[in-house]
This record gives sequence, structure tokens and C-alpha cells, in this order.
Amino acid sequence: VQLAESGGGLVQAGDSLRLSCAISGGTFSAYVMGWFRQAPGEEREFVAAISWSGSATYYADSAKGRFTISRDNAKTKVYLQMNSLKPEDTAVYFCTADVGTAQPMTSWRPRYWGQGTQVTVSS
Repeated sequence: VQLAESGGGLVQAGDSLRLSCAISGGTFSAYVMGWFRQAPGEEREFVAAISWSGSATYYADSAKGRFTISRDNAKTKVYLQMNSLKPEDTAVYFCTADVGTAQPMTSWRPRYWGQGTQVTVSS
């Protein structure tokens, strides 16, 4: 399974950005898809995830109300819409996939990871 992120970049505080992730080599509809991020000097942290059907979504507290995860099983893509971005959102964002979830989802350790895309938010 290979994951490829796109859509990162440099934006100003308050701007929006949409990340995309394409999956290949697996059955997309079988996977729980998610996003993690890692800021400089910090550990990777869970951001959001979505069930295989899209009926269930999970968010870190830092993402609730600002970020929206979605998926298009026909296009085998998952998206992360990020609104009202803050400088503290600056990080490398990773697309992830696994067949299972965790309880709580903040402890989820997915099997498959992309290479990451840089998001930088200037103040």
C-alpha cells in the first residue's frame, strides 16, 4: 500500500488549505484513513480519521471545528480541509491507513504512512 499526499504549502494565519491523499496498491474502501502531523521537535500526533464508509469521523481536540476529513472511495482519495489555520498548525502532515481503529483514536497507530507534506502557517 502506498500513500501520496499533496496540497501542502505556505499560508497566512486564518487561511484555508486542503490536503489530498491518494492510495495505491490496496483496496481503498477497506481502510480507515487518517491524518497525523509532526511539528519540529515534537512527536507525531493524531489529527483526524474517517471510517471506510465515511459514516464515522474522529478528530483531535485541536482539529475540531476547524478541520474536516472526507473521502471519495470512487477516486480512492482522502481529504483534509483545514480552515482558520493557526501558526501552531505548522507541521508535516502524514496520510495514514489501516484496517482497524483504536479506542481512543488518539492512540491509533496505523500501519501505512505516506511521506508527508509540509504545511507552514505564518502569523
